[in-house]
Amino acid sequence: MLLRLFDSLCKQTFKDFEWVVVDDGSTDETKSLSLALSEGKGSFFPIRYFYQENGGKHCAINRGVKEAKGELFFIVDSDDKLPPNALQLVAEQYEGIKGNNKFAGVCGLDGTFDGNVIGSGLPTDLLDESSIAIRFKFGITGDMKEVFRTEVLREFSFPEIEGERFCPEMLVWNRIATKYILRYFNHIIYSVEYQNDGITSNIIKARMHSPTATMMAYAEMLKYDVPYMVKMKSAINYWRFRFCSKTTDKPKSDWRYLWTMPIGYLMHVKDLWTCNLQ
Repeated sequence: MLLRLFDSLCKQTFKDFEWVVVDDGSTDETKSLSLALSEGKGSFFPIRYFYQENGGKHCAINRGVKEAKGELFFIVDSDDKLPPNALQLVAEQYEGIKGNNKFAGVCGLDGTFDGNVIGSGLPTDLLDESSIAIRFKFGITGDMKEVFRTEVLREFSFPEIEGERFCPEMLVWNRIATKYILRYFNHIIYSVEYQNDGITSNIIKARMHSPTATMMAYAEMLKYDVPYMVKMKSAINYWRFRFCSKTTDKPKSDWRYLWTMPIGYLMHVKDLWTCNLQ
């Protein structure tokens, strides 16, 4: 999979970038392959490899942001790839906002390997909005690909909680949205191949095993200007995963949503059975 990503980077029409590979405790060939690629002559861009003990994707992002030398930071999973014009599109859109500190960066669309947009796409070619407004004011659905200014991700790093290996990206993206907007543009810049089996079960398990970060994400949703139904669902999910927590220092939720606790408990019990953790 890493070779497929490497091949897509070699085909980029925009040439001025580096590839920072953060190996989050992998047990496969990632290290030897990354080192071989970085020492080889097959690429026009520098490749820098860093290893760390397994802490989860969010910890790998934090490490990558720390080590990055570029002005923009594009998060790419090892099993996905970029269309040939992806970085060119990012660079062109960024030129239109460069130096404007109200922007955290730019954001394009996710697509399938055969070029279909995942989700609704944008209603116009360009939108300058926060990620919260994009989801809850404009109702745009589907995964999108944010490319943040590196300094913004250093300002809003992912919380690293001992014993937890998952942190919802929405926790940090929402925090960024309280201070910055993004320039959204209606082009695919990221190609993803979803696996058909186990997606829902796996994400539920990840949240159950990392309840503190998950609770933080849902509790903070109650503070934002989002529809009431969104807040209600967030409150239910807060309790749903709070019942997984064994720590005494739990993130606090809005007391006005205490009535959602029984619903959250029922969902928690369902999760135990669904994920075979009972």
